[in-house]
Amino acid sequence: MNTTTKNDTVWFTTKGQVVIPVWLRRQFQIEEGTRAIVSATPDGILLKPVTKHAINRLRGILKRKPGDKPFAVEWQEHKRQEKELEEAKYARSTGSR
Repeated sequence: MNTTTKNDTVWFTTKGQVVIPVWLRRQFQIEEGTRAIVSATPDGILLKPVTKHAINRLRGILKRKPGDKPFAVEWQEHKRQEKELEEAKYARSTGSR
């Protein structure tokens, strides 16, 4: 994908909606119904379209190696550890043990 450093202006509606210029929609393969990840950055708001092209690039990133735990098991362990960390953080903030 050939990205350019071209600028354009947009406006926000009263609902906070914005129209992305057609040249950017074409460049980033944004179609009707395309979702985007929205992030706050030091420079402002960053929109990352989640397009078919982006999904195809990421396909296979979660493939398991032979002998690895199933993803569901690893996810459960991750969530358990995350909960334990949150509980420990809460205990520290309230002074309870």
